Amino acid sequence: MIIDKLIEKIEQTKNPSVIGLDTCFDYLPKEMQEKCNSLEDVSKAITKFNFDLIDTLKDEIPAVKVQVAYYEMYGVEGMKAFRDTIKYARDNGLMVIADVKRNDIGSTASCYSRAYIGASDINGKKITPFESDFITVNGYLGSDGILPFVKDCEQNDKGLFVLVKTSNPTSGELQDLNMENGKTLYNNMASLVDKWGQTTIGKYGYSSIGAVVGATHKEQALLIRKEHPHLFFLIPGYGAQGGKAEDLAVCFENGKGGIVNSSRGILCAYKKPEYAGLDYKQAALKAAINMKKDITRFI
Repeated sequence: MIIDKLIEKIEQTKNPSVIGLDTCFDYLPKEMQEKCNSLEDVSKAITKFNFDLIDTLKDEIPAVKVQVAYYEMYGVEGMKAFRDTIKYARDNGLMVIADVKRNDIGSTASCYSRAYIGASDINGKKITPFESDFITVNGYLGSDGILPFVKDCEQNDKGLFVLVKTSNPTSGELQDLNMENGKTLYNNMASLVDKWGQTTIGKYGYSSIGAVVGATHKEQALLIRKEHPHLFFLIPGYGAQGGKAEDLAVCFENGKGGIVNSSRGILCAYKKPEYAGLDYKQAALKAAINMKKDITRFI
């Protein structure tokens, strides 16, 4: 199971963190920005930046998460950088989470899925243009928007992280509302994710169909973990969004059960006073090691 591979990669690196390569023009060092005069230039600069970070961090981290919006805004050229970043990360032994938050129903969901974890059949040849190990999806359309993704996970040994309790401040406007069965909307979603993942539970007791649970909502994360022990968490919100390492402990059981994301904290580490004098690669490595130490103090 792909979830077992992720857990083993976390154990190998002793690091339950995933680095978000949410790279945009504004995050690039000034000397790289000054050479850009077109979308093609930006794409090439972002690709180089990402490749450099992958080369620097690959022995310290188990995975990268690549947020597609940061690439889509540069059009076709940006999507080339997205494609090349994902491939380079996987070629260098890292697990890849494509943060695409796709959702639709029926055949449209199947098409989204084929782009990342399924495949298109071209005259007998199976092609996946943005092959990833996991993708993020939005389950709030219900089962018919998720089951096509689950099918591809079962057939191709891939995984999902379904939005359950998101890290943004206003998520409670909907997700914390009580439904007719007395449970919150997010807890009902967690129950659905549990159901969708029953066929992909690995040897460590976690399913390849996991949940996005924000680091900024400790009480909700604790409830989800207690009621849904088979869910593996993708945990955004650490660092720049306000999530603290001590609050993450509720997401884990015996050191397992989740992976914590940091994006700007690593990508832009070279801009921080504590890493003054280091280039973006050295600063990212220092920041990634410091994040690892911070998190593992509590889990």
